Amino acid sequence: MPHRVLILALTVLLLVGCSRAPDLPRLPSDAVILAFGDSLTRGTGAGDGEGFAEILALSSGREVVNAGVPGEESDAGLARLPSVLDAVQPSLVILGHGGNDMLRRRDLELTKANLRQMVLLARDRGASVVLLGIPKPALLLGTHPLYRELADELEVPLEDEVLADVVADRDLKADQIHPNAAGYRQVAEAVHRLLTDAGAL
Repeated sequence: MPHRVLILALTVLLLVGCSRAPDLPRLPSDAVILAFGDSLTRGTGAGDGEGFAEILALSSGREVVNAGVPGEESDAGLARLPSVLDAVQPSLVILGHGGNDMLRRRDLELTKANLRQMVLLARDRGASVVLLGIPKPALLLGTHPLYRELADELEVPLEDEVLADVVADRDLKADQIHPNAAGYRQVAEAVHRLLTDAGAL
């Protein structure tokens, strides 16, 4: 009987360990967060100050630099990232990229490789990384599995539900692709929860 109890306890511990996001270093009050991506990071579809990066800055009490470039594909993002990292010197990078690759039917193995390299570049400069999963264009919206694969491979926290949920709700969208102000607020709240759960806030 004790043997069965021990196996059950170990199984529970393994399941809990597998479901928990990787921990992040605590962000000091003067830390800078870099939000890096495309139009979803920039806040296209909402007014000035209504994107998720700006809302996260208010809720987290940290400076959040919005480095979103609408229309950018992942290879251009990879080329741009080193100079942005050098200029901003962030403690944490929120990486939300790859949506334009999917819309333009790019080779998603190349997209995944570009995202992997972005994570490694940020880490090489001493920054932690969080991935923001982008929905795949489809009738039934869901985050593309490449983000979970990459998060598991590189052991980085992933928010892989909120954007798909927001884009599936007409009341939270400005157009077919972009959230409105209420939608971006939900994205910011989800990222804030993830950072809190991972120990960064």
